[in-house]
Amino acid sequence: MDPLLKAVPLGNPPWPTLDPFLFCVHHDDAYPDGNEQMGPAASLAGRDIGMDFAGKDGWRMYHGQTIPGFPAHPHRGFETVTLARDGFIDHSDSMGAAARFGEGDAQWMTAGGGVVHSEMFPLRRRQGGNHAELFQLWLNLPRKDKRVPPHFAMFWSEQIPTITQGEAGKQARVTLVTGALGDVAPPRPPPHSWAADPANHVWIWTIRLEPGARFTVPGATAGLNRVAYFFGGGALTVGGRAAPARHAIQLRSEVDAELVAGDAVEVLLLQGRPSAEPVGQYGPFVMNSQSEIQEAYADYRRTRFGGWPWGKDDPVHVREAGRFARHADGRVEKPPGVTSA
Repeated sequence: MDPLLKAVPLGNPPWPTLDPFLFCVHHDDAYPDGNEQMGPAASLAGRDIGMDFAGKDGWRMYHGQTIPGFPAHPHRGFETVTLARDGFIDHSDSMGAAARFGEGDAQWMTAGGGVVHSEMFPLRRRQGGNHAELFQLWLNLPRKDKRVPPHFAMFWSEQIPTITQGEAGKQARVTLVTGALGDVAPPRPPPHSWAADPANHVWIWTIRLEPGARFTVPGATAGLNRVAYFFGGGALTVGGRAAPARHAIQLRSEVDAELVAGDAVEVLLLQGRPSAEPVGQYGPFVMNSQSEIQEAYADYRRTRFGGWPWGKDDPVHVREAGRFARHADGRVEKPPGVTSA
């Protein structure tokens, strides 16, 4: 059976998604050297500061005024999964939690009943530039979990398994954020996540193929939504058929799909059982109806989802701080094997 169902151009972000995923965006910015504030040591003239998505000079300020990123903003009813492939992200939230993560780490935040958070991209290096690359995904929560208490978890790069297959020079490297491959299993998702139930078969994998490399995405079960985002490289076959570059390729979930790279290729693979519930979405809130969206806005105006315990909307940590997470209960977490700040 042909594993390839259809291919849709990626176009401008966000990329097209299928239930249970709501949103997928790839940020890739060649930031310049950092200044004293860890913003760009470059002129910001000609940028729409506060709404800079144009990619001038190969980088964006996004909603940041001084430091690139996304200052304080609210969410309710879904989860954010952030894959920080290069560079650093400084997280702060209305629970009082904070983190600096990057260089292969992933953060999984359950917004649940409501949370405010900021995601800033500190340019720590004063010389040599500050490349930043990340994916952010939105994963829906089912009706029964849309109002659970907010929660965030760190998946440090040291905990995220990578499987290497093939001979030298023709290797496939598969990184498993969630969803096991054979006997290799990544960390467990947060307890109320749609991904926490193995019956939902949620996979978030990144796949890097050297020229000539092969990797077979194993069949799971029928009825899942499986999409391979072919975002890097130009030559890939899927099940023996040429796949167009810069396309989202929908695959049959119940059959194997062999990927063969003609040049260096990168793919983001998302899979999951659809929740098959109605979606009411507006801005930063995802519920089951428009009346619940209106309620979310009213609740946010009234409570600010617990308030904002930081002195400004775009907080960052000191330049010298390493990767860490400080949870709402005060517990400090560092990557395995890291003892210094």
